[in-house]
Amino acid sequence: MKLRIDLKEKSYDIHIEKGILYRIKEYIDLNRKVMIVTDTGVPQKYTDILKAQCSDGYSIVVEQGEGAKSFRVFEEVCQKLLEYGFHRKDLVIALGGGVIGDLAGFSAASYMRGIDFINIPTTTLSQIDSSIGGKTAINLGDTKNIIGAFYQPKGVFIDPEVLETLPKRHYYNGLVEALKAGLIYDKKLFEIFEEKDIESSLQEIIYRALLVKKDVVEKDEREENLRKILNFGHTIGHGIEGFFHLKDVLHGEGVAMGMLPMIENEELRERTKNILKKMNIDTEIKYDCDKVFELMLKDKKADQDKITLVKVRELGKAELVKVPMEECKNYLK
Repeated sequence: MKLRIDLKEKSYDIHIEKGILYRIKEYIDLNRKVMIVTDTGVPQKYTDILKAQCSDGYSIVVEQGEGAKSFRVFEEVCQKLLEYGFHRKDLVIALGGGVIGDLAGFSAASYMRGIDFINIPTTTLSQIDSSIGGKTAINLGDTKNIIGAFYQPKGVFIDPEVLETLPKRHYYNGLVEALKAGLIYDKKLFEIFEEKDIESSLQEIIYRALLVKKDVVEKDEREENLRKILNFGHTIGHGIEGFFHLKDVLHGEGVAMGMLPMIENEELRERTKNILKKMNIDTEIKYDCDKVFELMLKDKKADQDKITLVKVRELGKAELVKVPMEECKNYLK
């Protein structure tokens, strides 16, 4: 299965196929220097499978978690690229979840002002959402994704088989982004979560979620208008993640808590809560509202004293509403 992201000269393909990890060299030129960026949560065998396909392959393994999206680790990756003599025609591969995609992508965007990179996402979160669209970033302290660039990959390779090693909590955490896509854009996708067995419907869920992001990104690559709807749940969610120092609450869990107050239809909110319970997502986590609000003030979506919120009144339709930042307090517990 293949999807084409049509961005003119920056267009690329998303390949979705079981076992494609073993055949990357059939799609991308690996006869050059290749740096595989991965983390301690990704099984070593996946790196070995990739390296075996490279004529001149290297790898760097960073600690798993949001801490990898730091200036220190970013510098470490760039230093390795320099040390091994990488040039603009060489390649960086992101092998891991959204954190690794962000780190490797931003490193590739920055090193020599741009080096090729491809994304091989190994989590539901990255396969469904973060591996496409070209957003790359690192964190600044507890503020998420504040330093970054729009930088498109040369290709994305999704192998559903790698999800077999993913812990259940991370598995469902990533699926929140697909549920979000259903709420804002695809009524049928939401109903799959509601009516079908989620695990047996995974390939259909991934495909439909990717179609949503493909359509939105093609219409608004640099988030000037429509693409802002993909931030549904993220303004509050990022604040909650920051409050827990980007450790105890996973991204999808924060987004889930951030989505609920923005669903203005009470019946739809209850339906969403029931799906989140089905996915074992806890939305009753306690936090300090004032401190979360302080973190929200640093949100890159804020424009002076106002911010654009994404709200949903009707399933499958999102609207953008610019409100005073102070009003955001009303949506916190």
